[in-house]
Parts: sequence; C-alpha cells; structure tokens
Amino acid sequence: MSQQIAARRASSGSLAPMKGIACMIVAGLALTLNDGALKWLAGDYPVGQIMFYRGLFVFLPVIFLTWRAGGLPSLRMVSPLAHLLRAGLVVAGTFLFITGLRFLPLADAIAITFAGPLFLTALAGPLLGEIIGWRRWLAVAVGFVGVLIILQPTGNVVQWAALLPLAASLTGALRDILTRRMTYGESSVAVLFTTTLAVTLAGGATFVGGWVALSGEDLLLMAISGLLVGTAHFLMIEALRLGEAALVVPFKYVSVIWALLTGFFVWASLPSLGTLLGAAIIVSSGLYILRRQGRAPRD
Repeated sequence: MSQQIAARRASSGSLAPMKGIACMIVAGLALTLNDGALKWLAGDYPVGQIMFYRGLFVFLPVIFLTWRAGGLPSLRMVSPLAHLLRAGLVVAGTFLFITGLRFLPLADAIAITFAGPLFLTALAGPLLGEIIGWRRWLAVAVGFVGVLIILQPTGNVVQWAALLPLAASLTGALRDILTRRMTYGESSVAVLFTTTLAVTLAGGATFVGGWVALSGEDLLLMAISGLLVGTAHFLMIEALRLGEAALVVPFKYVSVIWALLTGFFVWASLPSLGTLLGAAIIVSSGLYILRRQGRAPRD
C-alpha cells in the first residue's frame, strides 16, 4: 500500500506536495464555512434535526467517493463493532460541538477543538502503547494551559459552554485512536459511509422530541453544509495522498484564520485577547507535537 501511494505521488510530479497543501487549506475553509452554517442554524433548530438533514446531504459526496473507490465492494466492513464504536464517538462529538456553537463565537469553538492532538498524544500511551517522550508531554501540558486561558473558568455560563467543544475534541481523539486500531483492511470510504449513516440516524431519532418547521432557505443552508463536509473529507484524503502527513496536516490550523474572518464578516465579532493567546498556544503546541512525531520515541 505504501509503495502504491509513493508511486502515485511520484507520478503527480514535484508539485504534488504543494497540491496536497492546497487541498488541506481548502478543506479547512470548507469545514469552517460548514461550522459557520451550523452556528447560524443552531439558534433556531434542535441539534438532532440539524444532524439529520445535514447528514442526508453528506451522502451525496459519499456516493461519489464510493463510486470512485470501486462501488459497493469498497463498503465492506472487516470489523463492524469497530465501525459502530467509531460512529458512536462521532455522533457524540457532533452533538457536543453543534451545541457549543449555540453559545460560543465561531473562532473560540474551533480554537478549542484544536486541543484534539493534545488529547491524542496524552492517550496514545495508555491506549496504543506508544512511548511519548518528555518533550511531547511538555507540549501537551503547555497546550492545555492555552485551553484554560480560553475557558477562563470564572463561573460564567458562556465560558463554561467552552467545555462542550473541548469534550468534542476528546471524542475526536478517541475516534482517531480507534481508527488507528482498526484493521488495515477497512477502506476509508466504508468508514466515512458508516459514520455518516450513524450521524444521520442518530439525528433522525430525535424527531420524537419535536422538530421545528424548516424554511426553504435553511434547508438550502443545511444542504450546503452537508456538501461542504463531504467535500472537505475528500480534499483531506487527497491532501494525504499527495503529500506526507507531517507536511500537509499542519495546514489544518489555517482554519483558525478562516474562523476569524467568518466570525468578523458574518457576526461582526472578534475574539478576545485571551482567546487569541490561548489559540496561539494550542496551535503552537500541536505543531510542535506534529514536528516531534517522527523523532525518537523518547524524544
């Protein structure tokens, strides 16, 4: 498999890494615009209703990806239980994040979710048996200082709502750890399909709690949100196909800039200095962890 990926990268020419970086930056923009749409909708609709309708439209790019990967055989599951557990984590994370968007500025919520690599590094030792060097442990500690700066635990309800995207980043880390443990025979398309199906069904199950009449404009916004998510996942897959993870993954953090611009132009809001400082610390820690990832285990 690694030889095939290397061959594809070589055939793409010397511009392949730059194309990978471009794909990751655009994917971050698509995800940020999706988050902006979710924030716009979260004030008027139940979270489950948003999850359901958005999930329906996510299936459009998923169908395209399935066709591109070879059709129905690409959806074969080697470990259904692993798929179920992973999907459950994604459902929980989606619910937590969208709920957090009700109370938080977009840039704050996205900055907090970047704590995911910190959780991933901290949990990789006990759950994956990886050896984490003292430098990465120090980066994790510094990163969580940045999280505390954003949280500003003063008892304010809005600030404590920041715990919701933080919990979402924890579920995301657990999801990634589970993905690492899943059998190599699982296809990316199968994982994306089962996850999308679970989020859609979980959202649909909340219908019994009462949904709100949906306007045509908001239905269109949910459709755009779903297409943005599916497109972003496709672009991230392409980014990792074209360039090494250590090169392209750090450009996910450009999403902070997209979030700042979206928040300013749509809601005329700018994050506090504390949020900017905390986000800078979290991003710096995450980048350092990525940089050390390929070094000696105890480094």
